[in-house]
Amino acid sequence: VFVGNLAFRASKRDLGELFQQYGTVHSVRLMTDRATRKPRGFGFVEMDPAGAAAAISNLDEHEFHGRQIRVNEANERKPRDAE
Repeated sequence: VFVGNLAFRASKRDLGELFQQYGTVHSVRLMTDRATRKPRGFGFVEMDPAGAAAAISNLDEHEFHGRQIRVNEANERKPRDAE
């Protein structure tokens, strides 16, 4: 599950606890900038399909740490073109 518009202070634990309401959370990844290691404001939550569907429908546009988060199905990353 893709989670966007996250507050920079949101932690893996906070996000995991939010999503656990809808099913078993297998992992939480918050993306950071490679150079500065600062949060980029989005992440991914891995969970069972039924729980993921429930989380998407209930948490999209939900307020979390003062921000309205975007929650939707994560897409596979497109490979970068070798140039």
